[in-house]
Amino acid sequence: MRWLWLLAGTLLLLLVAAGAGAVALRQALSPVAQQAPDVLFSVSPGETLGAIAMRLEREGLVRSALAVKWLARWRNLASSLQTGEYRLSGALRPEEILERIAEGRVETYEVVLPEGLTLVQTAERLAAPGLVDREAFLALARDAETARRLGVQGETLEGYLFPETYRLPKGLPPLEVARVLVDEFHAVWKELAPLAKRQNFTMKDAVTLASIVEKETGVPEERPLIASVFLNRLARRMRLEADPAVIYGIPDFDGNLRRRDLENEDNPYNTYRIFGLPPGPIASPGAASLRAVVRPARTDYLYFVSKNDGSHVFSASYREHVNAVNRYQKRRSR
Repeated sequence: MRWLWLLAGTLLLLLVAAGAGAVALRQALSPVAQQAPDVLFSVSPGETLGAIAMRLEREGLVRSALAVKWLARWRNLASSLQTGEYRLSGALRPEEILERIAEGRVETYEVVLPEGLTLVQTAERLAAPGLVDREAFLALARDAETARRLGVQGETLEGYLFPETYRLPKGLPPLEVARVLVDEFHAVWKELAPLAKRQNFTMKDAVTLASIVEKETGVPEERPLIASVFLNRLARRMRLEADPAVIYGIPDFDGNLRRRDLENEDNPYNTYRIFGLPPGPIASPGAASLRAVVRPARTDYLYFVSKNDGSHVFSASYREHVNAVNRYQKRRSR
């Protein structure tokens, strides 16, 4: 009988130990606090489960790195943890923290890319919140192979980084960031491509002209009119004489367009000297400017001049244009 008592005592001790272990594990896997502020926690490429768990404990997000490692393996999450930046809190259960990281629910940042930004300006906008390294993104965007891989015409991504409001996570490779922006362009271009084809416009032609239209006016209803002027001039073998194109071709432009700039034959974007379209886009046009080029207004306009309020006066003859210049521009210079 004594051995039965010993066996019973042993079993009781084991049960007590198991119960205590379960209580300890449950405590280790409970939130650090009922309320805790959010913090940003980054998982680096190649970082191991052990290293992640240790940092979670060190930063006060979990009670026990050992318990977190056990939980990740028990839930088969150890090999699913994804790199990125996560918004976490010590008020979350360790299981919730692991699920967020395994599902890749990364923190995203809003970046607004308005119409008419150049490639350089776009890179600067993306770099400001730390979404890309400016120089790395520019190097990629200026690579002809990148343009080919992303399915656009040209030697760079100039003109194809579509203006939109984006939410992007940190840590994406520059190519993937570029792909997000260019995919937005393709979504719009898919609808417009048949219309461009009817005008014998390639993708590059349409985007180039649309980029000039974009830079010439900020008045939405004027875009089809501006496009009609340039298309009419192209049809008559007249130079476009578009100041924004000239400016694009001037390194370190200081804001003052001079006569010598308009006479510079070494500037390939000088539309006062070259006939036809410049070598490529000068900025990223929005959907409205792209539509204006493939569906322009039907006019006989060949000229336009600023009214100094953001809008323009359009003319079909040079005499009308001179009168408009005298009225709006020469009056301004007095």
